[in-house]
Amino acid sequence: MRLTGNRGGMTEVFDAIVLGVGGFGSGAAHHLARRGLRVLGLDRFGPAHDRGSSHGETRIIRKAYFEHPDYVPLLLRAYDLWADLEAESRQQLFWKCGLMLAGLPDSEAISGARLSASQHGLTIENLSASAATQRWPGFRVPEAFDAVFEPDAGFLKVEDCVRTHLDRAAAHGAVLLFDEPVVSWSSTGRDVRVRTATREFVAASLIITAGSWAASVLADLKLPLQVLRKPIFWFETTSPAYNLDASMPTFYFEMPAVEVASTFYGFPSLDGQVLKVAQHSGGELVADPLLVDRNLHDADVQPIANFLRTCLPNVRLQPARHSACLYTVTPDRHFIVDRHPEFSNVVIGCGFSGHGFKFTSVLGSAFADLATTGRTELPIDFLSLARLSG
Repeated sequence: MRLTGNRGGMTEVFDAIVLGVGGFGSGAAHHLARRGLRVLGLDRFGPAHDRGSSHGETRIIRKAYFEHPDYVPLLLRAYDLWADLEAESRQQLFWKCGLMLAGLPDSEAISGARLSASQHGLTIENLSASAATQRWPGFRVPEAFDAVFEPDAGFLKVEDCVRTHLDRAAAHGAVLLFDEPVVSWSSTGRDVRVRTATREFVAASLIITAGSWAASVLADLKLPLQVLRKPIFWFETTSPAYNLDASMPTFYFEMPAVEVASTFYGFPSLDGQVLKVAQHSGGELVADPLLVDRNLHDADVQPIANFLRTCLPNVRLQPARHSACLYTVTPDRHFIVDRHPEFSNVVIGCGFSGHGFKFTSVLGSAFADLATTGRTELPIDFLSLARLSG
């Protein structure tokens, strides 16, 4: 950091500023700082906060990506970078317990995972419903379903990942300011200026990873983003079959419906008492991310209780605790990773649509590439902003 004068006083100057240092911003700050750049990270909340999308103890990480095979090369690199971060921090962040997908043979989850595994030579196991239920007695897989097990999948400890990225960024010299809402930003194409309520900063480049606030921070682009309220639940178990040390995997069920399938995901019990389950589909539109309803409602619980009654019979139907997460979704449910169409020194990462966290290690690296050289060798072209034009 250095200082430069202006009519209002001294302005702090950096090589790069990261606006929003949650999941993706913390990854970007880490990669920039470890490359020796002068980095500033700004966030309107505290570190590893629970106001956005990167909280709730755990996130699934997997390679046989049913959303699209194009994600797989990014995932392979993400796994490497998570291992690097664990080695650098001497902290375990990833637990390899596997993932069981269950659904009709032609469902998106089953057919998509098989397609990605086939195209990229990934290891998966195909199981019948009865074989899956026999292998994991905590599940009751519907008879018409197929199951796919991915042994290399598992979960990341989400808050630990964010804190570790931030800690390592700071160890490499990054300046991180929390509870510091950004009022405005501007770019000349050569440098950027970012103003908060108390000060102004200048840098050569800006990375905007503002999560559910991306649409307002990037209002000039009129991004087609929607923010959804997504309740998360922890339910008491009545069987040790759900415990992590009983070889219980993470899981994802695609339940058929008349119009749109309902999808549910969850994790093994980490403490032998409760397991985390949530609904991936659906969600209530949020007008203002600062005013999210974080209370528990019967309508939130009912779909999960119906799913548990059908597929996880030894789990109590009333949650022991809950939280509220935010999905910021694009129309096609794929991410936006690109440079601003007018300002080449402004990098955008948003619209991660409820399945992005596992990519924070690798896309943090991609953001750092774009901010410093304007390009990256990572295969992100399919995530460009241009695909959403019109």
